[in-house]
Amino acid sequence: MAKNKSFVLRLDEDMMNAIEAWAADEFRSTNGQIQYILNEALKKSGRLKKASPRPSPKGEGVKKREEGLENRD
Repeated sequence: MAKNKSFVLRLDEDMMNAIEAWAADEFRSTNGQIQYILNEALKKSGRLKKASPRPSPKGEGVKKREEGLENRD
């Protein structure tokens, strides 16, 4: 599990108001919105690896995908 780090972020009032409004529109907290914005920017720039999907319990997802591929032929 990833650890969170805390730090102070200084934003001007207009930027903070815009982020708060955007967060409210998307039903996120202001902190959650800032994390979302940063995460998207990092992925877009190629500086953050995209999260790989988690395997389902007992490998069920892999088995279903393999069956689906076999039925395509």
